[in-house]
Amino acid sequence: MGRGEARWLLIGNSRWHWAERCGERVAFHHGPPLEGPLPPLQAWAAVGAIPPAAELPNERRLRLDQVPLRESPPWLGIDRALVGWQAWQRWRAPVLVADAGTVLSLTWVDGEGRFRGGRLMAGAGLQWRAMAAGTNGLPPPGASAVVDPSGLALWPTTTAEAMEVGVLRGLAAALSAAAEERRAREPGCRLVLTGGDGEALHPLLALPGDPLGSAWELCPGLGLEALIGLRPAPDP
Repeated sequence: MGRGEARWLLIGNSRWHWAERCGERVAFHHGPPLEGPLPPLQAWAAVGAIPPAAELPNERRLRLDQVPLRESPPWLGIDRALVGWQAWQRWRAPVLVADAGTVLSLTWVDGEGRFRGGRLMAGAGLQWRAMAAGTNGLPPPGASAVVDPSGLALWPTTTAEAMEVGVLRGLAAALSAAAEERRAREPGCRLVLTGGDGEALHPLLALPGDPLGSAWELCPGLGLEALIGLRPAPDP
């Protein structure tokens, strides 16, 4: 963590996502939860557990009903509301946002900025841990859920790499199928990929011969951009 002039925090289920402004530049950081009191924040939001020791000020917290995504149900995670609203705000068109975090969520927002539904599936790290925990012969995943797919064979000969390839390509196939379904009904629907595992999945969505893959736009800091836009300064 640097010494920026302003900070924003989005607490996820397994990672914390930070935005830090230094002059005109905003940097994004992603990492494990921090222990103890946190530095002053312009604003924060949470979908994951909030450690009591963090001492986060309640008056700086952004809640679901403060995100102007139309027709959001009360059960919607604020992370999905933030990325869905920010994507629609940017393009003012129908959007399908894939947020590749602990859970990979798909959020559909129509051209009028209304939440229309979505899908949820276990993310990469969650799938790897489930396979290791539910079997006797599969190894636990490495320290990071994000791997570089360019270094993996299409058909690995080792168990660990077979798990990595199988999960990543399975998630990529699910995204491609969802994109095809939405584009069949809404040809102008924008496809947006964000989240901690987005960079690992994006190359798999842009393979030669995949006409839909190149249409996925990678926007790693989408949720934080929404948080900054909605809370550029502390509440009075």
